[in-house]
Amino acid sequence: MRIGVLAYRFDFYTNLRNILYKLPEAEYVPVRDWHSFLRRGANFLNTRIGRLLFPTFDLNNQFDDFEINNVDLLHFSNGVSYGSTPWVSHFETVLPRFSDLMTRYHGQKRQSFQLTPLVQKGFDAILSASCKRIIAWSQCAADMQRDLLTELPSDTRDAILEKLTVLHPPQEPLVSQLINREYDTGKPIKFILVGNSFFRKGGREILNAFEKLVYKESLPIKLVLVSSLWLDPYATQETPEDLVWAKQRIAENVDWIEHYQDLPNDETLELIKSCDVGLLPTWADTYGLSVLESQACGCPVITTDIRALPEINNTDVGWLIRVPKNDLGEALYSTPEEREHLSQHIQAGLEAIIRSICADPSVIFNKGVKSLERIREMHDPDTYAQKLREIYQKA
Repeated sequence: MRIGVLAYRFDFYTNLRNILYKLPEAEYVPVRDWHSFLRRGANFLNTRIGRLLFPTFDLNNQFDDFEINNVDLLHFSNGVSYGSTPWVSHFETVLPRFSDLMTRYHGQKRQSFQLTPLVQKGFDAILSASCKRIIAWSQCAADMQRDLLTELPSDTRDAILEKLTVLHPPQEPLVSQLINREYDTGKPIKFILVGNSFFRKGGREILNAFEKLVYKESLPIKLVLVSSLWLDPYATQETPEDLVWAKQRIAENVDWIEHYQDLPNDETLELIKSCDVGLLPTWADTYGLSVLESQACGCPVITTDIRALPEINNTDVGWLIRVPKNDLGEALYSTPEEREHLSQHIQAGLEAIIRSICADPSVIFNKGVKSLERIREMHDPDTYAQKLREIYQKA
């Protein structure tokens, strides 16, 4: 089989995790299309002008190659195709992934969407005979897709639901067995956060909580950060001043903070293996691939309970911080009051969990063993490959 994957996203991390090189009998082919060309032109003009005059979000998630790519099947990540070549698509939230639909799940109340020509075209693409399968990363994403479809006619809704399936990402174990470490003031418990979107992933709350626990309560803990500290105001609304604050806090606490701006993935995984507890007290994440990687290293994780995180983390294998969210799992962060409330919940939950870990460090090893068992059982790469093979063969 020749599987076409969008050329400019060919080596994106999500494609490497979910699509590329999963089947030894498949040939993976970079493909180009009209919307890729338009996106390239828009980015060029935006750069020349110096501001985002031509948005590219919707262009990223559409494909039409006028059948010039010689492949058997197209496989997208969050995209839809308008051509006649058979295609499937993984998705993190909903399909079609257009800007008019992405704010539907923000806030307590559901926001109705307008069936604009673009949105209608996206649904028509999914309804077409060319679309063979839409693959939700998680049950949460599948539930969001079902909810989106409630505003469509029943025959349209049912036709799309027939193509919906759930397939969690694969993850191989990264260690064979765990070391039961001992901790004291000379051997502190090492917590690690991996993620460039520092504030969205709970960076502010982590720094505040650790400062309090280190200086006021003298807990034997150390913080490891792998983050370029991107400004990503999607949920947290951080500013350049917040970035200055974070950099200053890190620089002032090098005795218990170890910070890496950027590391290759293999070095990051080795670093996780040397740590004890993973951190993802996130405001907004569709899945949380770093959780799988930590668990595969036998490193249990502290996360919030948003979106897909309760599907891959729980109190047997890790720790969950309960936060305010809507009925589909999206945290509430639309207003300044909601953001303040959410931040307080995350920091208080983080402090309480770290105190409990320091009071009984044996829980780290026990949860680490169960984390590794969960990866072997729920994310086996061979099982994933066989399910993907069946999807391709039916397509």
